[in-house]
Amino acid sequence: MNRAEPNEKYDQILERAGPGTPGSLCVMRILLIHQNFPGQFRQVAPVWARLPGWEVLGLGRDTAPGMPEVRWLKYKLHRDVGQGQHHYLRQMESAVLHGQAVARGLQQLKNSGYTPDVIFAHPGWGETLYARDIFPQARIVHFCEWFYGTTDSDVGFDPEFPTDFDGLARLRTWNALHLLNLETCDVGVSPTAWQKSRHPEVYQPKIHQIHEGIDTALLGPDPQAQVKMPNGTVLHAGDPVITYVSRNLEPYRGFHSFMRALEKIQQAHPTCHAIIVGGDDVSYGQKPKDAAHWREKMLREVRLDPTRTHFLGKVPYDTYRQILQVSAAHVYLTYPFVLSWSMLEAMASGCLVIGSRTAPVQEVIQHGVNGLLVDFFNTADMADVVVEALASPHLMQPLREQARRDMADRYSLAAGELAYRSLISSMADKKHQ
Repeated sequence: MNRAEPNEKYDQILERAGPGTPGSLCVMRILLIHQNFPGQFRQVAPVWARLPGWEVLGLGRDTAPGMPEVRWLKYKLHRDVGQGQHHYLRQMESAVLHGQAVARGLQQLKNSGYTPDVIFAHPGWGETLYARDIFPQARIVHFCEWFYGTTDSDVGFDPEFPTDFDGLARLRTWNALHLLNLETCDVGVSPTAWQKSRHPEVYQPKIHQIHEGIDTALLGPDPQAQVKMPNGTVLHAGDPVITYVSRNLEPYRGFHSFMRALEKIQQAHPTCHAIIVGGDDVSYGQKPKDAAHWREKMLREVRLDPTRTHFLGKVPYDTYRQILQVSAAHVYLTYPFVLSWSMLEAMASGCLVIGSRTAPVQEVIQHGVNGLLVDFFNTADMADVVVEALASPHLMQPLREQARRDMADRYSLAAGELAYRSLISSMADKKHQ
């Protein structure tokens, strides 16, 4: 957030915040904080900004994309993490820097005459460390996405990439932030029951399970869908097309297992094509030590037909929707970790999702009912399941239809927004009691 002038008022600050539409007769002020604003608030923020009497303001880092429908302000770190910092503490120092930058912005808002009723934040980068000190009367709701280093979760799951003591110690230290977040907030929100269960038991009663929802109205099958590949091949709905989607191609999302299975699939099915969407960075875990990225590393290991293997990188959303619409088998693999929107969007598109038998995938997919489940590491079995699905699309159709119905019933934007709104309203009511 740019420094406010000494006598600058909230309405003047809003002029610098963008074109959004604050409520003319404000009865509820909601402050949304996300390092990458709007992040998880991308769907609810514009809905709330249009509600009579609701005034919505966003706060995000200067690198955040923002959104035109909602007024938002930027904060900027005043320096980077110190090079001499103990490596266990680098993330914590980064969190302090984020919290400090946000606190400066909040203080400027307070000085201008602004006071939020509810602060709804993703605190994972440290943004709300000092929010309570600036606005002690505001109700704070935290998006409790993950608590690191718990047993039977991502840490130690993959024997190919063991976690040593040093890694565990770093995660334990990093959890100090998340414990502070849990202590500071009035209530929390977790998108799945399993993600909620990873948090310390003493805090779980204050965490509500609410998934933010996906746009089930926008997503759906299209029997006329087609996608043109970079080599000129045009793939159509009904073709034997395998799809795999991840923000980045990495082990946390089972990319290594998928590639090993794909080699076997191509050997067994001579006409199938694979569309692979995702970047070459890492969102979780580490980069390979002997390659520029995991795609390069896995292409060294497996032998694939390049004419039938299509790496598209990151694609526009409309292209992504079309890719899901031409999919005959969508493979979604993950460590026991946070659930991807992409899996739910694939199911909402009417894909046959072949998911890993891991949490929280099993919370959504019922084997043989709305999808299929496979062992994360058993690539031979994974390949057999995919080949069978490609060979018998008529047998898979009831699963695809049920998947779409389940998404509409359980994971719609309307359901997520209503649950969030109910929670936010109850928090604001408690504030005024």
